[in-house]
Amino acid sequence: MRAHDVKEILIDKEEIRQRVDSLVDEISKDEHGDNFVMIGILKGSFMFLADLLRSLHRHDVHPRIDFLTVSSYGSSTVSSGKIDVVHDIRDNIAGADVLLVDDILDSGRTLAFTKEMLLKRGAKSVRSCVLLDKQTNRAVEFEADYAGFPVDDVFVVGYGLDYDSLYRELPHIAKVTFLKEGDAE
Repeated sequence: MRAHDVKEILIDKEEIRQRVDSLVDEISKDEHGDNFVMIGILKGSFMFLADLLRSLHRHDVHPRIDFLTVSSYGSSTVSSGKIDVVHDIRDNIAGADVLLVDDILDSGRTLAFTKEMLLKRGAKSVRSCVLLDKQTNRAVEFEADYAGFPVDDVFVVGYGLDYDSLYRELPHIAKVTFLKEGDAE
């Protein structure tokens, strides 16, 4: 028996689609140079980044794409506070305008760490775009340049976000409800 369920939908797929399109409208006003790189923080950002990228064509914006895998959660629902680079980017970002794309801004550690790392490597600028902004749990001071939706202090899955590698495939954002022993599913 599972000790959780994901039945409560917080943000449906149509809301996500509409917000992605409006985020792209905002991004395209700032990011239109020849040396524009979008870096997705894996694994959670892959759906979000793909939809942002597909929508950018409306504005004749053609970024390079790269990916970075960092870890601070493991199988836990709470960040360990230690950021590990599991897979680094391959692109040379010296002089580039970089847009970091992540699934959720929570403690702020991952995005602050990654932004600083890319600036040290010579990026001209580093902006951030997150699908979800959980503003209550900041361990470090960090605000996203572009944010899709505010989200309460709950654990969420779907649209690329996971719980212990499950539920990334959901087309919406759902709340994970942890069941007490004896609760019905």
